[in-house]
Amino acid sequence: MATFSAVQAQHIRQAIEEFDSRGREAFLGVYGFDPSDEYVLVQDGQRYDALAIVGVAHRYATGRLAAPAEFHDGMGAVAALLRRRGFEVSEPVGTTPLPRQAPARAPRRSAAAPRAAASRRAPAATDRPVAMCPTCFVALPATGICDQCG
Repeated sequence: MATFSAVQAQHIRQAIEEFDSRGREAFLGVYGFDPSDEYVLVQDGQRYDALAIVGVAHRYATGRLAAPAEFHDGMGAVAALLRRRGFEVSEPVGTTPLPRQAPARAPRRSAAAPRAAASRRAPAATDRPVAMCPTCFVALPATGICDQCG
């Protein structure tokens, strides 16, 4: 079962770029996804199959494609993930829109909590693109040479 916490906005953008370069039919065919208009990712006026984009974005994030059968939480969870990453998702026709989640707030610090503890926190990780093989689209190891293609 796939977990999608590793999928970041950069991985979704990479999947969108691949979708654009291959075209819809080829993209869906290569990765084994069926066409779907249930929830549609909308980016720069273009429409994308949300499930396929997230599945391929998972591949960019982890090196392993999330197959259609691994989406146990359904399309609502896919739409929620895309929205949390800052993307627009259209609702299926004839359905009630999913509630928008309010941004998480940091817990209030009590007056007795020392301020020094806050300064010892580790810095946030930055979004760094994962190097991908241009031939087989597998994440490259630290050497920069694809294990599959050489």
